[in-house]
Amino acid sequence: MFIKIAQFLLSLTILVSLHEFGHFFFAKRFKCRVDKFYLFFDFLFPFASVMNFAIFKKKIGDTEYGIGWFPFGGYVQIAGMVDEQMDKSLISKEPEPWELRSKPAWQRLLVMMGGILVNLVLGIVIYWFTLFTWGKETLPMSNLPHGLMVDSAAYNLGLRNGDFITSLDGKPVNSINRIPVEIIMDGVQSIEGVHANGEKFSIPVNNDDRSQIIKRLKKSSFISPRYIGKVAAVDSTSFAANADIRVNDRIIAVNSVPVLFHDEVRTQLILNKNQRVELTILRENDTIKTNCQVSEQGVIGFSAMPVENFKIVETRYNLFESLIQGTKDGMEQIVMQAKQIVVMFTVKDSYKQVAGFYTMVQHMNSEWDWHSFWLFTGFLSLALAFMNFLPIPMLDGGYIMFILWEMITGKKVSDKVIYYANNVGLFIVLALMIYANTDWLRN
Repeated sequence: MFIKIAQFLLSLTILVSLHEFGHFFFAKRFKCRVDKFYLFFDFLFPFASVMNFAIFKKKIGDTEYGIGWFPFGGYVQIAGMVDEQMDKSLISKEPEPWELRSKPAWQRLLVMMGGILVNLVLGIVIYWFTLFTWGKETLPMSNLPHGLMVDSAAYNLGLRNGDFITSLDGKPVNSINRIPVEIIMDGVQSIEGVHANGEKFSIPVNNDDRSQIIKRLKKSSFISPRYIGKVAAVDSTSFAANADIRVNDRIIAVNSVPVLFHDEVRTQLILNKNQRVELTILRENDTIKTNCQVSEQGVIGFSAMPVENFKIVETRYNLFESLIQGTKDGMEQIVMQAKQIVVMFTVKDSYKQVAGFYTMVQHMNSEWDWHSFWLFTGFLSLALAFMNFLPIPMLDGGYIMFILWEMITGKKVSDKVIYYANNVGLFIVLALMIYANTDWLRN
């Protein structure tokens, strides 16, 4: 868990620092006075006057650079920026030349766009060099010798273990990892494929089905490659350990019922939960029988892995090709963020699956893996760019909305309106953040 948290904090630190630098760069470029540039907050966020102290700070010129004690995000304090922390008495005063509010609309727009632009470019650059360094791996449906394993949501939809999904709404499937994403985000209406017995199928999908898939995705993968399993690891305190089940063993029967695939083993164990079963095990060239208790969850305490390797297709890119593909992948992530907003308002109960820091940490690799770290950081950078562009007061997008209104109509929104709008926006953002970060309770 420590490694997961460390990777997450490093990713967030990089992104927040560079996001705030984007604002800082344009503010300095247009000769605005920048009072503070902080990683983390030197107060109890969002209460600017509570517990004010920094772990480190140093003033250079007009700007105080520091590291705050409250390990959440960071900020840049630009003179004359109308926000919820601004001294309200300044609103009625004429802006000073060094203040942001005295600058032309186009300059204020760039200052507020700075963080978003940095996150957008950074996300694409990370994808670019990740593709150049590691390439991309995909697992085509044609490379699955035994078809798919399905979870309860897929089974209730009509899919079965051993199925081959060939297309979604008539569009060929290139990678199995994309199947649940496209069903949810693209509003797929039908899943086409072939059952294990060779019978073709076309399964209709509606928003209620999508709702069930979303609910299950945090606990299972909807579909995964079907495989003949062997024991990969045994919990030393489990029923499996007491039954002398060992690494590389293959369970070939449960209570004399033959099982070949791992999903068949799981099914038989669930059918016999809270009972004692006889397991037939293939250990090298020997066949062994042992008795084992099954828990009330239908497990005995081992993890499995395939006895055979899947043929993963690896695509390598040169420097130019990785730039093109990285830009394409980055833009697709932005589109996915927009589709996710649509899903939240159109698919029943999907808002309940909104995730916070707990879920993000859980998705980090338990071992330090630079490839997965940079993929996550690139994704998060683009997600931050999109979220900050939303026209919600207090976020960058709220300021941009007011400035664009001024540029289009020629009428500047008063500082007083912006000030109070930001206070409302702060309440909205805090409520959303609190809800998102109760995901560990909802799970």
